[in-house]
Amino acid sequence: MKKKEGVSRLLEIAGEKKGLLWLSGIMSAISALFLLVPFGAVYNILKELLVHASNLSAIDSDYITLWGWYAFGGLIIGMLLMYAGLMMSHIAAFRILYGLKVKLSSHLGGLPLGFLNSTSTGAIKKLMEQNVEKIEHFIAHTIPDLVNVFATIIFMFTIFFSLNGWMALTALVCIIISLGMQFSNFVGKRAKALTKEYFDVQERMSSSAVQYVRGMPVIKVFGQSIQSFRQFNAEIEAYKTFAMKCCNSYQNGIIAFMVILNSIVTFVLPVGLLIMTSDPHNISLAVIYLFFIIMGPGVASPVYKLAFLSSATVEINEGVKRIDDVLNEKKLEETAQPIKPHTYDIEFRNVSFSYEDKHSNAETIALSNVSFVATQGKITALVGPSGAGKSTIANLIPRFWDVTSGEILIGGINIKNIATPDLLEMVSFVFQDTFLFNDTIYANIAAGNPNASRTDLEHAAQAAQCDEFIKNLPNGYDTVVGDKGTFLSGGEAQRICIARAILRNSPILVLDEATAFADPENEYKIRQALQKLIKGKTVIIIAHRLSSITSANQILVFEEGRLVQKGKHNDLLATEGTYQNMWNAYTNTVNWKLNLKTTK
Repeated sequence: MKKKEGVSRLLEIAGEKKGLLWLSGIMSAISALFLLVPFGAVYNILKELLVHASNLSAIDSDYITLWGWYAFGGLIIGMLLMYAGLMMSHIAAFRILYGLKVKLSSHLGGLPLGFLNSTSTGAIKKLMEQNVEKIEHFIAHTIPDLVNVFATIIFMFTIFFSLNGWMALTALVCIIISLGMQFSNFVGKRAKALTKEYFDVQERMSSSAVQYVRGMPVIKVFGQSIQSFRQFNAEIEAYKTFAMKCCNSYQNGIIAFMVILNSIVTFVLPVGLLIMTSDPHNISLAVIYLFFIIMGPGVASPVYKLAFLSSATVEINEGVKRIDDVLNEKKLEETAQPIKPHTYDIEFRNVSFSYEDKHSNAETIALSNVSFVATQGKITALVGPSGAGKSTIANLIPRFWDVTSGEILIGGINIKNIATPDLLEMVSFVFQDTFLFNDTIYANIAAGNPNASRTDLEHAAQAAQCDEFIKNLPNGYDTVVGDKGTFLSGGEAQRICIARAILRNSPILVLDEATAFADPENEYKIRQALQKLIKGKTVIIIAHRLSSITSANQILVFEEGRLVQKGKHNDLLATEGTYQNMWNAYTNTVNWKLNLKTTK
């Protein structure tokens, strides 16, 4: 069965809100009928005036007044029905918008980190904001407008053909030719290709904008202008080039469309005159001719809307496709019968893993046939050059990715047989790059365990050596930190993250060199906090500063994704190999001094 696409797929996403959309469409169609009542009133008033043109006293003023009231009533009822239809479409749109954003957020949360790494932040931001918002606008406005426009054109031409077939046919041919001029611009293959390119350019520009803002400190430090941030500038230039390409591509069709559509009366005039010459004394025919001359240009307005609403349909098709591309990304498979381990030893058995680049279909080998055991209650340190696979190992434990081959076990149970929520509850991370939400300090620590009491939270803060500086802040634990709040030093922010991990109290702890960027005073306090955090846990330390892991129970040395050495510090130091070379380089770095010699 062919999968639905575009508007039909959008209506499928609408689900139970489809009833509201149908009701909105029906009301929009009926409103179009009532809004045409004034046109009928004009025709009947013109007829009355022309029939009695030679004797004005014979004009039935009550008849004209009645049709005036009909016109006023039709206008009011039509506007009320249009308002009711728009209200229903807006209710449906916002409910669909809410459901779609929740669905996308939930799905993104269940995807492996590999998807997020291969997709730019700007693209996801545009998807969640602009693409979804455009769907809301399409449902709330475009769908009822399309129904209203179609109904208006159908009702108008029903009236036109009932009055005179030849003049109505002339107007219809003009409309068909003008729409044909616009078909390739707004509906054809070229329109789809340009719309896809438009979305691609927008995503790249959005991604570059995010990167530019994040790189602003570097730009300012080195005194560079916006032009020096080449990627962002290049994307803006690409967008300008694309916009000019669209203008050049569309201009001929749009000019022809507008000229022909605005010339309906020009074509109707000679046809009407030709018909009139056959019966010049026919007052009814004269009224119809005059009606076409006055009301013919009125057809152009709904046709204009129809043409440009069609372009919105092409755009929404591309937006829905991109949303579906994300929803079609496979989540990590969940076991039907989850098992909870009772112990927390971590074992890697012949694990291999490769990063996949979906754009180029290339794979980068990160781990090759890695096997080791990290025992509960002991510290296992991972060391090696950059790109050796240390962070990959840490990220495989909570299933941020799934292994390519081999298996990872916790307490003797394959992590694929552990429910993801349970697995994530077992593992806490403390990274060297801290992240604080734009919220209160209390909320930031409570993220580790939202159900913890305030007393438990404050005990965690005390254990993390951050209770003292928190109480000295203007609002204590209720002080807002982050982009729009109080700024903390790197060491203070790090201790908040450690308090979060202490409050979580997970049996497995992964430390990504939590003291790498701390000053000596903060490093001492962070080490004190970590000592309380690691008791009785399975601890994995990703070490960059080798002096911090000399007392580890086990040191695993990685090189190019392979486990090349393992043992304790002294044993590894006594053996020629990668660790000894790294230690020698590290000690030489520690003893290095900046020596400035002045010359006369």
